[in-house]
Amino acid sequence: MNIQQFWESVLAQDEQKIRTYFHPKAYVNWHCTNEHFSVEEFIQANCEYPGEWGGEVERVVETDGLTITVTHVYTTDYTLSFHVTSFIRLQEDKIISMDEYWADDGDVPQWRKDKKIGQPIVERRQDGL
Repeated sequence: MNIQQFWESVLAQDEQKIRTYFHPKAYVNWHCTNEHFSVEEFIQANCEYPGEWGGEVERVVETDGLTITVTHVYTTDYTLSFHVTSFIRLQEDKIISMDEYWADDGDVPQWRKDKKIGQPIVERRQDGL
């Protein structure tokens, strides 16, 4: 399975292509919001989102039959930005399970700014990306 093409299909909200990456018995868990989805529910949640996605895969690690991706996902109007860590298991070269953790990208909390600790990993543009 090509993980880059999978993410391109997800970001494009391409219902038909997304479906081809999943095993019929697959499921997706979004742990941060305590949600468990069938493939069809995952596709509905992704493709019926009221907006369009952009993004890029920043990291892929494969170990012990597990593919881990870190993907920067944002709305194309740049109002929302997230980093998504996905733990993907394959069966018969299809996704059988995917556990995801969505983190909002945001500003440093004021208490850490006040302490003047830490440095930016990367400089963000004015639109937050």
